[in-house]
Amino acid sequence: MAQATITRRYRFCAAHRLHTDQLSAEDNRVTFGKCNNPNGHGHNYVVFVSVRGDIHPVSHQVVDVPQLDAVVAQIVVQRFDHQDLNLDPEFSTQTTTGENLVLLIWDLLVDKLPAGRLVKVGVIETRDNYFEYSGSTENSRREEGVRHG
Repeated sequence: MAQATITRRYRFCAAHRLHTDQLSAEDNRVTFGKCNNPNGHGHNYVVFVSVRGDIHPVSHQVVDVPQLDAVVAQIVVQRFDHQDLNLDPEFSTQTTTGENLVLLIWDLLVDKLPAGRLVKVGVIETRDNYFEYSGSTENSRREEGVRHG
């Protein structure tokens, strides 16, 4: 049966501050620059979720799009929209970088979609910053014992 990949786009707005307790205040300023502002700053994030599967013989689609949209809205958008990412429990021990955010979104979705269907998550943070992760679809990174950060 023929397979295809569909990528859907989602949006949320969130604030954060790039800072780590593993660095001194000065090293944080040097490493993260203006993004280390104690008051934080915000982004209009764009998230891309790509799923792959067989093309259904009747609907001619790879996935039930409204169902995918509902899962991503509930798991990702509602969690992060108009929030301070630094206050999210998953970021209590790690920096709220785009790299860590894309890994977290993968972890949140991989077990909520049919096994093996999630192929990629991408996050646009700014005009110039895009982060992408294509990880194991067998288990979430959390179950593999791999931590981001």
